[in-house]
Amino acid sequence: MFLVFGLGNPGEKYAGTRHNVGRITVELLAEQTGESFGQEARFGAYTATIRMGAEKVMLGYSAGYMNDSGRPLGALARYYRLDPSSDLLVIHDDLDLPEHTLRLARNRSEAGHNGLKSITQHLGTRDYARLRIGIGRPPGYGDKRQEVVSWVLGRARDNLEWDVTYSLAADAVTDCVENGFLAAQGHLHSAQKRG
Repeated sequence: MFLVFGLGNPGEKYAGTRHNVGRITVELLAEQTGESFGQEARFGAYTATIRMGAEKVMLGYSAGYMNDSGRPLGALARYYRLDPSSDLLVIHDDLDLPEHTLRLARNRSEAGHNGLKSITQHLGTRDYARLRIGIGRPPGYGDKRQEVVSWVLGRARDNLEWDVTYSLAADAVTDCVENGFLAAQGHLHSAQKRG
């Protein structure tokens, strides 16, 4: 079993926001395979199971808020006896990457991301793979800069460009599951440099 967990917040208020890019990506993966999510109340998560090549993959996202992402993810990891270093990929927004930039990383700092802090706390390790989706920093300078909270909870404007980003993110997930983290990381970063 391999778990792909997309970070986000629940409800219509947060749908389509920059903070929900992880959740949107796992929803796209389920849609591409004709699967739908069901609530797993005992874990506090929604899950769907798909096939990627020979691999059985569980897609998931929290039924609760971003800042408590580690609770449902940790519960799933323990129940299915997953090794975070080899059986898990977390998809999340990243302020430090330009919009639409994708990066695969592992065993790195949470960089102030409260969802990742919660996951690290509940897993007891930072050694898990992540697909970072760049949302960029708020526009402006100094006192004129938009607040970070309103930026991440704001809706992404370029729907067509974001559709392409989500599609590329879904492809990167598939590559990671089917070919392994290091191969997928090389493919993704080379393609982003060319792009």
